[in-house]
Amino acid sequence: MDSRTGKAIRMGRLLRPETGHAVVVAASHGVMSGPPSGLRTRQEIANVFTQLRAADGVMVSPGMIPLVENTFIGRDRPAFVLHLDWKNHARSIYTPGKDGRGEGVLAQLAEIDEVAASGIDAVMTYLYLGQKDTALEQAEIVRNTRIARDCERHGIALIIEPRSALEGVDPDALSAKVMSLYCRIAADLGADLVKALWPGSVEAFGQITDTCYTPILLAGGAGGDDPLSTLQLASDAMQAGAKGVMFGRRVFRAEQPAQVLSALAAVVHDNQSVEQASRLLER
Repeated sequence: MDSRTGKAIRMGRLLRPETGHAVVVAASHGVMSGPPSGLRTRQEIANVFTQLRAADGVMVSPGMIPLVENTFIGRDRPAFVLHLDWKNHARSIYTPGKDGRGEGVLAQLAEIDEVAASGIDAVMTYLYLGQKDTALEQAEIVRNTRIARDCERHGIALIIEPRSALEGVDPDALSAKVMSLYCRIAADLGADLVKALWPGSVEAFGQITDTCYTPILLAGGAGGDDPLSTLQLASDAMQAGAKGVMFGRRVFRAEQPAQVLSALAAVVHDNQSVEQASRLLER
């Protein structure tokens, strides 16, 4: 026996074996930016999580686990994904990097042996690159490399989301050229999945998926008020070579998260058009 078997089993829970694709809900925003709309209170969290059963995976922060662990207990439940990081990049309140306050930093919220003991299938960590202070970039490489090796030892699936530390100031930070570089670094460090931001077009995203041999999940970004735009974004990502989506606000801010999940599954797993999938929103 070895840990590769454990990782294969956990990856099979996250990526649906029939398609090799996944619809993952990221519901861990609070640890970075405070209470998000849709998950502000204990009751809102409970209401949303009752509608996430059909997701291939759901990501939570460590402190949320006692509130929502029943979501993951039993057969035919979502894969259990842990948001491993705290970060202060791009925060709406007291954002580092603005007004001369310096560049953002990150911290790991759990050790991988604790993750394995908790029955968690996968962890997601950020990889911030391009800092003006090269020591910060080096620290991020060292941190992510250590996490990757720890995940290998314990058989935990690893999702890395590479980001530019200069997203807010450099218009090229989300270009296909930069994102291709960052996603490939994430793959070469040992990521099992790479979560990537949308660079603006199917063609640009296709350049990223072409040069990253690790499966890519599209990050959702802002949104959630218009389910059709969410379905269109997912459809564009799949056309560009993504293996699925990892959406947060686009699901948990929706009036009916379960319907949005069903429609996303139709796009991601069943290759339905946006028009076909949108009919599931009306049920």
